Amino acid sequence: MSLALLPEVRCAHPFAWLGWQKADKGLLIRVYLPKATAVEVFTFADGLPMGTMEAHPEIPGVFELQLPRKRKPEAYKLQVNHGHYQFELIDPYLFKDEAFYAVHYVNLRPENLYQQLGAQIVTLQVGKTQLKATRFAVYAPHASSVSLIGDMNEWDGRCHPMERTECGHWVLVVPQIAAGVRYKFEIKDATGHLLPHKSDPLAFAAEQFPSHASLVFDHSKYQWQDSAWSQRVHRPYRSAMSIYELHAGCWRTHADGTPLTYPELAEQLIPYIKDMGYTHIELLPVMEHPYSGSWGYQPLGLFAATSRYGTPDQFKAFVDACHQAEIGVILDWVPAHFPEDGHGLARFDGGHLYEYADPRRGWHPDWNSCIYDYGKDYVRQFLVASALFWLDHFHIDGLRVDAVASMLYLDYSREHGEWIPNVDGGNHNYEAISLLKWLNQEVYAQFPKAMMIAEESTSFNGVSRPIDAGGLGFGFKWNMGWMNDSLRYFSKDPAYRKFHHNDLTFSMVYAFNENFILPLSHDEVVHGKGSILNKMPGDEWQQAANLRAYYAFMFAHPGKKLNFMGNEFGQGTEWNHNQSLPWFLLDFEKHRGIQQLFRDLNHTYRKCTPLHQLDHDPAGFRWIDHQDADHSTLSFKRYDCQGDAIYVVSNFTPVPRNGFILAVEQAGDYEIILNTDSSYYWGSNFDVGMAMAAHQQQGHGNWLLQLDLPPLSTLYLRRRVQA
Repeated sequence: MSLALLPEVRCAHPFAWLGWQKADKGLLIRVYLPKATAVEVFTFADGLPMGTMEAHPEIPGVFELQLPRKRKPEAYKLQVNHGHYQFELIDPYLFKDEAFYAVHYVNLRPENLYQQLGAQIVTLQVGKTQLKATRFAVYAPHASSVSLIGDMNEWDGRCHPMERTECGHWVLVVPQIAAGVRYKFEIKDATGHLLPHKSDPLAFAAEQFPSHASLVFDHSKYQWQDSAWSQRVHRPYRSAMSIYELHAGCWRTHADGTPLTYPELAEQLIPYIKDMGYTHIELLPVMEHPYSGSWGYQPLGLFAATSRYGTPDQFKAFVDACHQAEIGVILDWVPAHFPEDGHGLARFDGGHLYEYADPRRGWHPDWNSCIYDYGKDYVRQFLVASALFWLDHFHIDGLRVDAVASMLYLDYSREHGEWIPNVDGGNHNYEAISLLKWLNQEVYAQFPKAMMIAEESTSFNGVSRPIDAGGLGFGFKWNMGWMNDSLRYFSKDPAYRKFHHNDLTFSMVYAFNENFILPLSHDEVVHGKGSILNKMPGDEWQQAANLRAYYAFMFAHPGKKLNFMGNEFGQGTEWNHNQSLPWFLLDFEKHRGIQQLFRDLNHTYRKCTPLHQLDHDPAGFRWIDHQDADHSTLSFKRYDCQGDAIYVVSNFTPVPRNGFILAVEQAGDYEIILNTDSSYYWGSNFDVGMAMAAHQQQGHGNWLLQLDLPPLSTLYLRRRVQA
């Protein structure tokens, strides 16, 4: 080792050369300030001069002060001359113990990553003085050198070489750096090759293109006001859950097309959600991502809320306001893959630190992105830490885990010969399965009220079953089978639906195998798929009627509900992330009618316990008639824990069904509480009557209602309770 490594930016152990050092007699102070012309040293405590440093005769930028009578180090500060100006500097290389503190406990718990690594604002005790500083720590075990670069040193990699620890972390404490300072890491790989400047994988905030610089951020300042929400008793399985999925950047925009900020989103979105009756919102990923066209699904900042819409504290205030309005917040979270942008995680330290090295495991052909190496302890800890971070620092109520199927299967979207079997010769990724189980264990242990939701598109067994029962441990799973089958059915001309009746009834064969959420998500209205409205056949009226009947069928079907923004008022075009939703459509009666139906569905669903209380229990559902394929009608009952029932009848043809007989359990008067054909919803207002009496069927003991079914409609009925 030599001092010559400093100007070559190849020094892995700067504390061995800089700061206090032993000399032949006494001690010396050595600093490396490549742009300085002169340096003076003063005591930290009282500012007394200690001496003028001498420039090293051979290595420019190295300055030394010999103190032959000095026996014990003390804190000092530097007066640095840079040509025409001078400034005071507290030497970072005074604080070796404080720098190493970051990595003592990192490997013990996943949350230690975001509590210790990255840029942590700390307080240093220097004598009797408390000094604010930022501690930087980054994991780069394959690197030969790492330097901190940023606003503090004019992005000069020579100025702040970081210290390598035995476990592969690089650390440095820099006084006088506060929140808002930009930084990155300058890394050289194992052979000394300079890599692209890297953003901090654990940065709490970041700038957008072109810098993608990380920002020092203080998470301790925000004062939460959602204690009433956090103290509420949450029963997600027995409660109504209607989720409004949205993209924060284009739900609404300004006139010039720029997105709303987090405060503006809180001001405009929350009243809309309350009015429409949703219980939760689900945001497409707000984790920092370089490419807006990925909608957040190519994230690189798994610990940073995107700065496109504001600061982390502004995002906290948005979540806080949602909670105060009794609205839950779910985030899409992407542990399945990440993009290979130069400033990001790909080949972070010159080696395959985060991704599988073999492209048959480490490269995703669908998304042209890298796949995390789920077998590495650090990667596993990194991902679990990210999930915990959002629940901890941002009070998020749940995470919807994206693309779980791509994690579970080694042959996902791969042909023969393009994937590597597991040790048993199969296609299950044991490492990913193990990670998902650990993830759910940690989340539910530390945040028992949280919800973990899997987007899993296969029949993998036990996704939402407890781990000790052989499952993956998620709380909920998206019901992609119901979504695909039901949309396929409704895309058919009603004349042919009788041949596809099974598409609507088959979901009940497996409806209680998992804790399902029924999703009509963003994935169904992009990539040439058109809008949900435009999937419906027929003329303008029939399309709208089909859509209304479908939505009411969805809300009555077992499972929690999720709809993407724009679905609620029948957006006519495919979703475009570069544009605001077409709110002008609400100038037209058809779209106002669809929106009004959605509003009423939400409020009816929340108010009527049979529609949600036993969503995941077979006791909550019973067919009345699921075999009338020739007429494309369905009828069934939903129950709550007390045995109260809501009756649901659907007619999925444009032909009215006069004299339709519905079997009910009790005598009495029955009333229609929702009719998708009502004129309130731009329906035909076909006369079915608002109240009717059940009559006993001779010889069978059943009670029967007779009603006329409107065309392309779904009705909800219940027994009228006598006052």
